[in-house]
Amino acid sequence: MIKNNFLFALILLVALTSCRKIIKVEEVVYKKPVLDQKSAAFLYHFAFECIEQEYPNKLEQVLGDGSYLKEPSELHPAFYGCFDWHSSVHGHWTLLNILKEMPDFEHRATVMLKLKNNLTAENIAKEVAFFDDVHNKNFERTYGWAWLLKVAETLRDWDSPEANEMYTNLEPLVQLIEQKYIAFLPKLIYPIRVGEHTNTAFGLSFALDYAKKYSPELERVIIAKATEYYLNDQGCPLTWEPSGFDFLSPCLQEASLMLKVLPQKEFIVWLDKFLPGFRENPSQFLEVAEVSDRSDGKLAHLDGLNYSRAWCLYEIGKALDNEKMLDLANKHFQYSYSKMDSGEYAGAHWLASFGLYAILKAK
Repeated sequence: MIKNNFLFALILLVALTSCRKIIKVEEVVYKKPVLDQKSAAFLYHFAFECIEQEYPNKLEQVLGDGSYLKEPSELHPAFYGCFDWHSSVHGHWTLLNILKEMPDFEHRATVMLKLKNNLTAENIAKEVAFFDDVHNKNFERTYGWAWLLKVAETLRDWDSPEANEMYTNLEPLVQLIEQKYIAFLPKLIYPIRVGEHTNTAFGLSFALDYAKKYSPELERVIIAKATEYYLNDQGCPLTWEPSGFDFLSPCLQEASLMLKVLPQKEFIVWLDKFLPGFRENPSQFLEVAEVSDRSDGKLAHLDGLNYSRAWCLYEIGKALDNEKMLDLANKHFQYSYSKMDSGEYAGAHWLASFGLYAILKAK
């Protein structure tokens, strides 16, 4: 009897084992983004449609008297669309870079015409006048300033008659922004470490890209201030991020800047103190930011955070040959890219710029 029971149990075990489904858990692979005709056509329409969409509009101006009450297109004839001035500027940057990177882009002629109509000498002169107004000298400090220098960098890097013409028109505003940076930074005793527009590391990082090529004086000032602000930083609380309205990572933006300031060996030593353990296991510190409501402009910021984290991770990961950082960058990018075409202007008016910047950093 015991022998028969044992035999029955053995047969039953074999039967159950043979019938059991074998479940193989496959690791998700997040592809590196690329700029091709498909992605360019997807991204361009956000910027193309909004740079001439005047309303809704958030002016952020200071009124000196009743004469300041004018239409956005009167105050900012070059950069009046896309809800606010800085979004219009990086909308122009988006379109310029698509044309620069893809000479055969299918909508090239239409886009170029619109850009040239906006970036005229007359329009830029009015933009300069606004920045020179006694009540608006700090307008867009430093987020919009940084993006304006990005536009200038693109135009000066791009050897074409159209780019040369547009840069010539834009140059008075570029020179004014350079001087505003040089005058302001020595006065800024403490860096601003938030995850939104006023983040100092972001403004310095973008401006430094331009300055290294075209403005030695601005480069000197930025490197000096970045060293003063950040060289001794340690233990950045990356796991505290994000805050609810962030579109920038305070920790990663700072690391991205210091990558451009320090020699690589010194940067690695600095990074290991600033973000201990991050090089070995970055996903331990960062999870993709989830967006609960893309119709809310502030909550939609978190899609921008995924893109800006991605471009910082691409920069650092490529410099250090760190595949884990690059994989994490792809994950952040793909989450928000797959959900970007939601039809909500709250994100559509600016996110294409962040998406394209991440794509270009992934190259």
